[in-house]
This record gives sequence, C-alpha cells and structure tokens, in this order.
Amino acid sequence: MAEILVTGAAGFIGAAVCHALLARGDHVVGVDNLSDYYDTKLKDARLAQLTARRNFSFHKADIADKDAMLGFAGRDIAGIVHLAAQPGVRYSLENPFAYVTANVMGQAVMLELARALKNSTLKHFVYASSSSVYGANRKTPFAVGDAVDHPNSLYAATKRADELFAHTYAHLYGIACTGLRFFTVYGPWGRPDMAPILFAGAIARGEPIKVFNHGEMWRDFTYIDDIVAGVLRALDRPADGAPPHALYNLGNNKSEKLTDFIAEIEKAMGKKAEKIMAPMQPGDVPATYADIEASSRDLGFAPTTPISVGIPKFIAWFRDYYRV
Repeated sequence: MAEILVTGAAGFIGAAVCHALLARGDHVVGVDNLSDYYDTKLKDARLAQLTARRNFSFHKADIADKDAMLGFAGRDIAGIVHLAAQPGVRYSLENPFAYVTANVMGQAVMLELARALKNSTLKHFVYASSSSVYGANRKTPFAVGDAVDHPNSLYAATKRADELFAHTYAHLYGIACTGLRFFTVYGPWGRPDMAPILFAGAIARGEPIKVFNHGEMWRDFTYIDDIVAGVLRALDRPADGAPPHALYNLGNNKSEKLTDFIAEIEKAMGKKAEKIMAPMQPGDVPATYADIEASSRDLGFAPTTPISVGIPKFIAWFRDYYRV
C-alpha cells in the first residue's frame, strides 16, 4: 500500500495535514524529532490523537540525520510532505545553528530521500517555505515572481535556500517539487510561541501584551483548515514544468492590521487586553499580504475563513485545552 510521508507530524500544520490525509483514506507515515523548542506536551497531545487512528505510523527521527531518513528509501512512499523545520524569526537571532541544521541540512537530506525514491514510487515532493522569504518587500500583495534576494532574518534565508535546493534537485534529477509559502497560520492546536496563544494567554491571566511597531503591523492571517486544503491540493498536482518545480503562496489574500486581530481575540474572550506599544523587533517585517492568483489558478486554492470566524474557533479550542 502506497504511503504519504509527513515530516513534522507532531507540529501544528503537520498534525493537521496528517488528519486530513487519513480522513480521505491515505496511509500516513509521520516523522518528528519532538524537539523542545516549545512545550513538548502540546506535541505529545497532537501525536496521541494521530496514533489513535488507523493507517498512521510514527517514527521519532531527525530530518537532518541522513542515516535515519534514508532508511525510508525502501518503503512504498508515493508522496512526501516535508513540513519539519526550525521555526521562528526571533529565535534565529539566538540560535542560528539550529536553523542551518534543521532547515538547510534537513532539506538536503529529504531531497536525497526523494532522489532515492524517485525511480521507484515517489510522485511528488511538497515542502514548506514561508512568507518570510519576501523580506521587507514594499510591493503588496506579495507575488511568487517577486524578488526574494534580500531576507530580513536567518530563518527567511534558510527557507529561501530550501527553495533553491528543491529547484536544483528538480533540474538535476527530474523530481517533481512544490514549495508552499505559508502566511501567518493560526487556529486550534497552534504553536504557543506565536502571537495568538501569547495574546490569549496574557489576556486570560490579566497580563499586558506587547504590540510591536507601535501597532503598525499587518499580517495575512490564514486559518489552519485553509492551509491544509492548500497542502493537499498541491500534493495531488505534481509540478510538471521544466524543471518540475513550482512555488505557491498559501495565504488568506487579505492583510489585517494587528490591532484588529487583537480586537477579535478580545471579543472572543470577552475581555480587553492591556497593550504595551513596542518598537519593531530585529528581523521582523511590517506587513505581509499574499497574492494567491497562481495557487488559485493551478491548485484551486480558495481560502474561506476570515478572522471573524477563525478567531472564535481558535479561542474555543484555547479555552478547552488550557482550561481557562
């Protein structure tokens, strides 16, 4: 039976993708190193839900470990969804080596696995990129054809390197590769180092929240279900160009002011936030905004969840999971 290999399976997007693949009848092999970048209890809880389902198997392994990952070369893997990475813009200032290991070496190892599988079973290698590759691009919305050679952070630089690696492997070995530039994903089971949980947690505890760039921040907030739908649509449509490498934006196609996003959280929680206005953080950008013309045309990607719908769903999960 053909399988789909998903890396970062205990992560926010990875776990959600695994559930969607299982729901449609795929056999899924999940890989994650369960790093302690954030509280592993959340990863364990996501993983517990997955391991309770049929047709899911889990392997604790590090994507940068070539011996461990190339051990999957003998399996009947039809598709790879490579989502494992070292995330976070600000942490890359503190621990650059973690990003080079996970995001650069990890991508090289996964592409070598794809190369080993290419002549037997593999049809498509889909991997996570990021809106961060656009840097401080002042042209909005961001389109996949825009210049991306001035990254604002090491994290962004490693994700751009991932795209270049994939292009090279598509060119040299004919591996169908698709990179997905995610725009500020949020929703139930989200990462605790990201703004939604940080804001909701502080509001619940009656603590102030930091609002960077004095509130002059805009983000294309994209609900997890819309992202997952885009990932599956991409997986089912292998790139077929010359070379067979494609890049797409997966975003909500709407840039929201951060203070409006916070207002939706306040509304859903029934409690106002105490705000501390702070300067822009190193490596951050003032605005993101996805042009999704290409992903809509080629993948049929059509996000349907505004923040007025997504935030209440997120807060309902937040209250239940954290018992607040």
